[in-house]
Amino acid sequence: MRGQGRVFQRGNRWWLAYWVRGKEFRESGGNTKADAKRKLKARLGEINEGSFTGLREERITVNQLLDDFILYLETKGAKSLNTFQSYIKPVRRVFGTDRVIEITTARIQKFILEMKKEGFANATINRRTGALKQAFNLARKQEILNRVPYIPMLREDNARQGFFESDEFEAIVRYLPDPLNDITRFAYFTGWRKGEILPLKWENIDRLSGEIRLLDSKNGQGRVIPIEGPLKELIEKRWQVRGFTLSNGNTAISSYVFHRKGNPYVDTRKAWKTACEKAGYPGKLIHDLRRTAARNFTRAGVPETVAMSITGHKTTSMFQRYNITSQEDQRKALIATQEHVSSLPSEKRIVSLSSGAHKK
Repeated sequence: MRGQGRVFQRGNRWWLAYWVRGKEFRESGGNTKADAKRKLKARLGEINEGSFTGLREERITVNQLLDDFILYLETKGAKSLNTFQSYIKPVRRVFGTDRVIEITTARIQKFILEMKKEGFANATINRRTGALKQAFNLARKQEILNRVPYIPMLREDNARQGFFESDEFEAIVRYLPDPLNDITRFAYFTGWRKGEILPLKWENIDRLSGEIRLLDSKNGQGRVIPIEGPLKELIEKRWQVRGFTLSNGNTAISSYVFHRKGNPYVDTRKAWKTACEKAGYPGKLIHDLRRTAARNFTRAGVPETVAMSITGHKTTSMFQRYNITSQEDQRKALIATQEHVSSLPSEKRIVSLSSGAHKK
């Protein structure tokens, strides 16, 4: 049926009909037969060239595509929903109201270049363009789109070496607003992911027995950790600031541990970046706290399996990857080794030389 079509009249208007992969499409052709024939010829050309998108595709916007993908994630019960929504915010700003047929590889490459000029890391850019790519691919699987644009991905250095020394950490926390300062301390003590900390509710915390219970996490397993030491002080501080003032002047209690006016604290990027720059450590990431916690547990002599039960690392290989060795660690290791070598007894070795030992 490829390349076939016809024009016909209904009332005062002309229409055209054509077939694509055995499916008939009909649309208005104009007021005259000549107009309808010209439009049909153009459609048949698109079909034969493989560029035909379909009438529905011509009307779909990027926002609709992203909304459909969010609905898909909600249906699956995906844990990454909040993260995905944060990634697509800049995508919506640039492409949201555009029709999907207007999104080309060249436009996406321009979007990538603009983000690079703004100083965003390749990983951040990939999360944003990757979110758009997922939405396009789902639409194609659901037969909403016939074809999708090629979306290039940048090369990433996945083995990031970022971590905090104690003075660096304290310097940055000093410039963080509430509750991001406490969110950061919680991550520093536990090594939890930001996506696990931000939605944490008081129903997950048993102050009486001194436990924090995470029923589900990124690795698919629950987690229970005791509330001890500085972590206990932090939880008690958050308990004291549960209240917030409503717009009508009344006071309410937030169900979230780390809240802003009752709602979970979501957008951390701008405040975090500003604090790092003021402290003199630009480029640090909140996720570096996870690597730092893994290293601190190891330095403190905590068994690996116990440390993993706190941080939520599922595999030993991933935990070891996060257990970064610093130059200070290496310096201490060299000093210790040199002291050990210096302490070894110096033994003189006596060799008996025969009279023929010097003969060649």
